[in-house]
Amino acid sequence: MSKPAYLPQQLDRMLQQAVALQRNGALVEAEELYREILELKPRHADALQLSGALALQTGRLQEGVEWLKKALAVNPKQAAVHSNLAYALNALHRFGEALASANRALALQPEFPDALNNRGNAQAGLDAPLDALASFDRAIALAADFADAWNNRACVLRDLGRPADALASCDRALAVQPGFAHAWSNRGNALADLNEPGQAEASYRRALELAPGFVDAWNNLGLAQIDLNRHAEALISYGRALALNPEAAETHWNESLCLLQMGRFEAGWRKYEWRWERSRIRASRRVFAQPLWLGDFSLAGKTILLHAEQGLGDTLQFCRYAAMVSKLGASVILEVQPELLRLMSTLAGVDQLIQAGDPLPPFDCHCPLLSLPLAFRTDAATIASVTPYLFAQPGAARAWRERVDADAQGRLKVGLVWAGGNRPHVAELRKNDARRSVTLARLAPILDVADLSNVQFFSLQKGPAAQQLAASEWAPRVIDYTGELRDFADTAALVANLDLVISVDTSTAHLAGALDRPVWMLNRFDTCWRWLLERGDTPWYPRARLFRQPALGDWDSVMKAVGSALAGDALARSGVD
Repeated sequence: MSKPAYLPQQLDRMLQQAVALQRNGALVEAEELYREILELKPRHADALQLSGALALQTGRLQEGVEWLKKALAVNPKQAAVHSNLAYALNALHRFGEALASANRALALQPEFPDALNNRGNAQAGLDAPLDALASFDRAIALAADFADAWNNRACVLRDLGRPADALASCDRALAVQPGFAHAWSNRGNALADLNEPGQAEASYRRALELAPGFVDAWNNLGLAQIDLNRHAEALISYGRALALNPEAAETHWNESLCLLQMGRFEAGWRKYEWRWERSRIRASRRVFAQPLWLGDFSLAGKTILLHAEQGLGDTLQFCRYAAMVSKLGASVILEVQPELLRLMSTLAGVDQLIQAGDPLPPFDCHCPLLSLPLAFRTDAATIASVTPYLFAQPGAARAWRERVDADAQGRLKVGLVWAGGNRPHVAELRKNDARRSVTLARLAPILDVADLSNVQFFSLQKGPAAQQLAASEWAPRVIDYTGELRDFADTAALVANLDLVISVDTSTAHLAGALDRPVWMLNRFDTCWRWLLERGDTPWYPRARLFRQPALGDWDSVMKAVGSALAGDALARSGVD
């Protein structure tokens, strides 16, 4: 039986009515009409693509993708549909597919701002920020009032380490669209990168006035409050975010750091397990057939794999738990980074040492190193604070002693580290690395103590920042043997012969602490959780002394205090081992 001749006109009327309903917010009614159209004509391209757009509008991303693909199967030459598909795929973090869809849209319509914007978001998701920036710039050149593109451009400028430009881009977005909550939140992020937490807080609050259910803005507000040393308020902000989205992994993670900073260890260690749900960390989570041990079953007679995670300093700090695990009756396999392998041979409680990446022997259960405090229900009173638990190899230490003592000629022997690692590809790590590190020139109030003629400095700085020494005016005051240090066992043998290590928050500070050498740590205001709050000492390393910034970015006060303390020690202890 043939379809009625008037069907095309009927479908057109139904489509117009459905579009009008969708524009007026009657989404359920619009969707019903699109379905009726598709029952009459299953390959109706407009009904298919509009069903997809409606699904995206109501947050049903995967369903939207399926409708849009059906529309393109009917008519692949629809640039707007390819662009909408790219938008949906970006939202699903399927960035490679999103890029392909955006490129198809642009092949059909090269000067299509929406497609350029979606291409930029896909490129940003694929960690190609320069390509993304070019796409956003092209979109803006075609549509100067494209607020979304200005806002997205700000995000990649932050990724490129250009926070001032990111701030300007947010302001352009807000000039076009003052009620753009995401741009206000991103503006706060740029201000936070610029060490302006008070202004960042104001931007986040404006975002929340516009969108009270904006989870990321609540989370970011909490981070700003941490930078303002208002930790109790930060916990409230994180709580607001989690009430809106109980599965917000980044917020759980930030809450854990705040709790640990505040010394609320029981809740903090539990929350710290959320690290494995973070998008940046999830891919590195180790998956084994053997069970995870968190102190919840007996280890007697079992073999457990303890495996390193995160940075070298984390391994140096938490490897101390190996002896505690061994005392529970377990045979301990410890897997660590290559740089630490020789040094870890001096650690008690380890039955087998494995370099990360090498084949693993059989084991019954496993635990990541930074889950061990949870497994042992560690609190401030039960931190395993006995040092040393790592040791320099005796022969190497003796060889260094002869050289170091000859260089020092009775003066106080002081090692220096002024910069940690640099991880520019991750925004949160880039900010922390910038805040914890200084230039060699910043150490001037400390280096000038050498003029007293009873201090001899030794560089322990590795990496690109080490190059600052040779070209500096302080080069004659600092002996540099770092070219001979191949791994941490070599560094330990040198550090074992120093009277003091002065270091920013980096792995060498942990090394000195684990070796039970005196270490003075130059600590940023927004301190890492492990150093707690408002303390000049730390329960993790009994011979460590913390010199904290009194305000965000205030290194001058820290250097002055350390220089004064060093001058006093040098006068009192010169040449004393």
